[in-house]
Amino acid sequence: MTQFTSCIVPLMVTALFVYAAFKKVDVFGAFCEGAAEGLKTCADILPALVLLLVCIGMFRASGAVEALTRLLEPLCSAVGFPSEAMPLVILRPFSGSGAMAVYNDIALSTGANSFAERVAATLIGSSETTFYTIAVYFSSVKVKKTRYAVPAALSADLTAWLVCGVTVYTFFG
Repeated sequence: MTQFTSCIVPLMVTALFVYAAFKKVDVFGAFCEGAAEGLKTCADILPALVLLLVCIGMFRASGAVEALTRLLEPLCSAVGFPSEAMPLVILRPFSGSGAMAVYNDIALSTGANSFAERVAATLIGSSETTFYTIAVYFSSVKVKKTRYAVPAALSADLTAWLVCGVTVYTFFG
């Protein structure tokens, strides 16, 4: 099985080239055209990504994450959610790399098998970087009004937050 899985990508590439040769497709020309379109898409979404990264940096540097965490600690205690994981709940919708840094801090400070670390790991795996995803996808297709996308995505994030604590408590509590 291991030998087969290590051959999947080369087999797919070979099949692609065989199919292209059979259909008489100029693979190099198609690749160059696709790369040019990809660069145009990157140029279109770059301003939204730069703005998002600057805002995340300002949000973390201002101490707002810590202030929100302290503000939400009573709610965390009431529902049995570890307050150590609250910064992750706040940052995950904005930044995947920022969320991973927060997760690393949680794992180092509470231990690898702690309730907070398990909740944080489950949250990382079951939630999305909502605003990053919306910024990338909506700006790449030039959508200005997100309508219900943001509330729906934030509802999914809230659901992930609530279910993570319950799930980890159920299986490891």
